[in-house]
Amino acid sequence: MGSATDGSTPWFHVDRTGRTLRLTAGGSWTVYQAAVVDNALRRIDTNTIAVAEIDASGIEILDTAGAWLLLRTRQQLNDAGLRIARFEFPQGYSPLMGVIESEKLICPADVRTRESFADVLERLGRGAHDVLIQGTGILGYVGRITIEWLKTLYAPQRHFRFTATVHQIEEVGLNALPIVGLLMFLVGIVLAYQGADQLSRFGLDIFTVNALGIGVLRELGVLITAIIIAGRSGSAFTAQIGTMKVNEEIDAMQTMGLNVDDVLILPRVTGLVIALPILTFYADIMALIGGAMMCYFQLGITAPAFVRQLHEAVNINTFLVGMIKAPVFAYVIGMVGCYEGLNVERNAASVGKLTTRSVVESVFLVIVLDAGFSIMFSVLGI
Repeated sequence: MGSATDGSTPWFHVDRTGRTLRLTAGGSWTVYQAAVVDNALRRIDTNTIAVAEIDASGIEILDTAGAWLLLRTRQQLNDAGLRIARFEFPQGYSPLMGVIESEKLICPADVRTRESFADVLERLGRGAHDVLIQGTGILGYVGRITIEWLKTLYAPQRHFRFTATVHQIEEVGLNALPIVGLLMFLVGIVLAYQGADQLSRFGLDIFTVNALGIGVLRELGVLITAIIIAGRSGSAFTAQIGTMKVNEEIDAMQTMGLNVDDVLILPRVTGLVIALPILTFYADIMALIGGAMMCYFQLGITAPAFVRQLHEAVNINTFLVGMIKAPVFAYVIGMVGCYEGLNVERNAASVGKLTTRSVVESVFLVIVLDAGFSIMFSVLGI
């Protein structure tokens, strides 16, 4: 490419002396003019050349795109087997060049248009291995924290932090009442409407109350509440502990001789185990109220009739089936949230990534446990 005198236009020219190639560049190498030299740089002939010299000291303006072009050209010549004897550029742009090199932005993208059967098997194998490692890590962490919890029950005066636990009950329980109540009220309305729409075709309107009561008390009340808390409080646990790890606050606590499990983990898990059954009971009530309102306006079932039918449809076992699940779900949500928080690396991106992972894992485990409870109660005839 010929030399140019206009400082706003990038230029370069190539000289060959024996087996040495010398590239001289100048002008304004910015994103607005990158296309002018991009294709020409790609077409540099390196046949019979052994040594390359790049003299970009004549460049007047350089931005990220221009710096990337220079570094890509050097990499291109190096990949062609040339020895880079000299690489000069304005020293004022050294930080920019260093950032691009350190981030490996000049590496070519590995574009794979098709996957072979072996690639698919490899990806599945890696995924299964990662799931196994993650599951083993969580299981080991649950065991360790369970032992710490037993120590707390054995010597509460040494390990139990009452103020921190009460604060967590307020955070995960009291402050969650509005969102849990509103959502479960709407869920009750939806269930009653859908049930009435189907059962009214057979003249069984009154059994809408049965379906609503059993569905909410046994399954949906605790399940939806646990999912809400996993997204609200489980993610908060991960983000809080992860941010503390990024800021090296956890290292400072360990340096001071504090037990991280006693200070950070047990209050959160204990508070959640106490709060979730209360939230589940509150969610059941709100869902039944919403269903009762829909039954009144849709089917004309009055409140006394609704209560009588509900009393006939459900018993104490129906209520206890849902309540028994609540502390188990809470324990799992708290454990996963804290475990992922402690696994955060020292960067902000890791906080977001593991916060998302903790929510997904918590919801998945809650649903798996709910399915397990359903099978167990079915076998037991409860």
